[in-house]
Amino acid sequence: MTEKNIEPFSFQKEAWQRFSNGYSGMVIAPTGFGKTYSVFIAVLIDFFNQPEKYSKGLKLIWVTPLRSLAKDLGRAMQQAIDEIGLDWEVDVRNGDTDPKKKTQQVKNMPDVLLVTPESLHLLLAQKDNQRFFKSTACIAIDEWHELLSTKRGVMIELALAILKHRNPKLRIWGITATIGNLDEALDVLIPYEKKRTKVVAKEKKNIEIISVFPPEVEILPWAGHLGGKMVEEIVPIILNSNSTLIFTNTRNQAEMWYQLLLNAYPDFAGQIALHHGSIDANLREWVEDNLSNGMLKAVVSTSSLDLGVDFKPVDTVIQIGSSKGVARFMQRAGRSGHSPFETSTIYFVPTHSLELIEASALKEAVKQKKIESREPFVLAYDVLVQFLVTLALGGGFKRDEIYPIIKKTFAFSELTEDEWKWCIYFITQGGKTGENYEDFHKVVQNENGLLVVEKRKIAMLHRMNIGAIVSEAMLRVKFMSGGYIGMVEEYFITKLNKGDKFILAGRVLEFVMLKEMTVLVKASSGKAIAPSWLGGRLPLTSNLSFFLRKKLADSLSSNAREKELRFLHPLLSAQSENSFIPKEDEFLVEKIKTREGYHLFFYPFEGRLVHEVMSALLAYRISKLYPISFSMAMNDYGFELFSDTEINLTEEELKIVLSKENLMQDVISSVNAAEMAKRKFRDIAVIAGLVVQTMPGRQVNNRSLQSSSGIIFSVLDEHDPENLLLRQAYTEVFNLQLEEARLRAAFERIHDSKIILVNSDRFSPLSFPIKVDSLRQSLSSEDLATRIRKMQEATLKKKAKKNENRRKRS
Repeated sequence: MTEKNIEPFSFQKEAWQRFSNGYSGMVIAPTGFGKTYSVFIAVLIDFFNQPEKYSKGLKLIWVTPLRSLAKDLGRAMQQAIDEIGLDWEVDVRNGDTDPKKKTQQVKNMPDVLLVTPESLHLLLAQKDNQRFFKSTACIAIDEWHELLSTKRGVMIELALAILKHRNPKLRIWGITATIGNLDEALDVLIPYEKKRTKVVAKEKKNIEIISVFPPEVEILPWAGHLGGKMVEEIVPIILNSNSTLIFTNTRNQAEMWYQLLLNAYPDFAGQIALHHGSIDANLREWVEDNLSNGMLKAVVSTSSLDLGVDFKPVDTVIQIGSSKGVARFMQRAGRSGHSPFETSTIYFVPTHSLELIEASALKEAVKQKKIESREPFVLAYDVLVQFLVTLALGGGFKRDEIYPIIKKTFAFSELTEDEWKWCIYFITQGGKTGENYEDFHKVVQNENGLLVVEKRKIAMLHRMNIGAIVSEAMLRVKFMSGGYIGMVEEYFITKLNKGDKFILAGRVLEFVMLKEMTVLVKASSGKAIAPSWLGGRLPLTSNLSFFLRKKLADSLSSNAREKELRFLHPLLSAQSENSFIPKEDEFLVEKIKTREGYHLFFYPFEGRLVHEVMSALLAYRISKLYPISFSMAMNDYGFELFSDTEINLTEEELKIVLSKENLMQDVISSVNAAEMAKRKFRDIAVIAGLVVQTMPGRQVNNRSLQSSSGIIFSVLDEHDPENLLLRQAYTEVFNLQLEEARLRAAFERIHDSKIILVNSDRFSPLSFPIKVDSLRQSLSSEDLATRIRKMQEATLKKKAKKNENRRKRS
């Protein structure tokens, strides 16, 4: 560092000192400030100061959440080691690593090993695995904030507890960006460590947020329509930048924007690339390498390039549409201007006009440093039973010795002795309903009192299925002539007929046939659809929704100075004139009658997932007052209940419908919690090993997984209702899918607000995009555009007629 005239930051020096003094801890610093070196260099300094404490073998384990992080980090670490003149070897071990390389590593571990959570557990599943870790001085968890609130985070907690028990001198360090619950994040990472510290960088990262405005503001906006217009605004930004990362929220959006850019500026061919998780790993690696060495002008990406990858040539980031969260937005902004002394520049490109309010809300949240918390996952029994089988594979364990170690983790600190006994019963006997099925008797007690796995088939299948990510069944896409392109989800392919065209990895492909879980295609051209991957849409965080409501409430105030709100003034004026703009202590309901029927629009601004539950709940409550059935649509701002029967709700009845009383009881009655739990149980069953997703040479298709897990769910529901995995399915539905805590908070806020009911005969700027979303499901893109144009024309005619009548009266 001295030779390069680089002065370390104070937080780095503090981390080095604390590490040398034997502390475990967590480093919190902005993107680009050298969080990696704060821990990595600490290990090197400690080695030089106390070489006698280090022996041959694996000295540092570095856990990353993404495979794409590992290669770049490993290269940087090896370069630093070589420059110092140390003879250490850095290596990577994950799903992309060559099997021969893995075999070499098992025989002779490198000094530094970069792994994913799954790869770490696979090492623990190796017999005599303690030899791998006997020399380990430190285990570092990179991007801890990303793992914290997931089952993969629970996997890390369990692995750390075991490794720390075996080696009390092992130092554990987490590396994280700023989140709202840093103290809790440290508690989850190392709850059992007394000698621990939190190192926080005093240095701040400068972020410049620039909104890109469409050529004109539309009074009646709809989601997604701005792409063709905004691409003309984006091309000059890319041309005027050295290298640009263009972030989208979904993989199909990435595919579409890649095509839009090529169509708008054909000279980009060969200069821009595409990167997301469904593209072939070799192609992703090529993109990463060429982005690092400055050979690419721009890359269109999803969250696959969100984290920690240091692409120095990148000086500009473009966010397409709202990031739906403050932390995610800041993380992406930090990918540009990666030097601490540079300003990170991020352009916000709306996909419809209303998203400019979100841009204003993001600016305010960043200014006030209001970052979301990441809630830790607790009592994930599916992860625990999987881990116990892993330990049984890795040499075995004694039940009474492991229980107190598991209890030390944050995730299982509340685990009762009865629940522990159930977990042992489950892995040895399959639980109450698995006693008669030998396939569920995975673990046996040997003559030494150790719980071990003895059957080779069980061992093989367990190793193949270690992990907590359960994706939709993915199908490989290959050319008829040979050559792998990427992956699509099974459900998407089932909608295609022979000859249909779709886009993947930026190529137009023609579907030929499905053969043995492989999609065979040939190259084509012309119009094509982009695959839609399930679960792609990001939910609006409660943090951002708070600022969104605030900005909207202040939008017509004379104090509103933001460019975004000034630009949207015609739209906001139309909303105010035709309907209403709610203040922070008001709740808007629009009752609109059109030729199609009767519409009720509600605006909680709590995000699509919460609105999905709220719409079902309100439809259920209204149906108890009147025999009316509804169709529902929603976006992040509100939701619609539509009926061909008039909805004659009085203001008093509206208050009953929006009441916070009997909230969860009514939710359960309205959403069919049992069916939701059955779908959630599929993932739990896969993680717990009740059903097998990956078999030798093939993936079990989604229909089979759902069918098998559904049968098991029904059997447990009837014959073993106290089963912990069954209980977990319902808990996850309430906490994650129904977002019970956020739902309760929303209804508390509505209870304390003044309800504003507006009657109208035409759509407002807020209701129009929700209506369009409901039409998307039943119309082709051409029919949808025609229908939208007619709706816009009808609404504007009604407005013009109303203004004319007003002039005549005056």
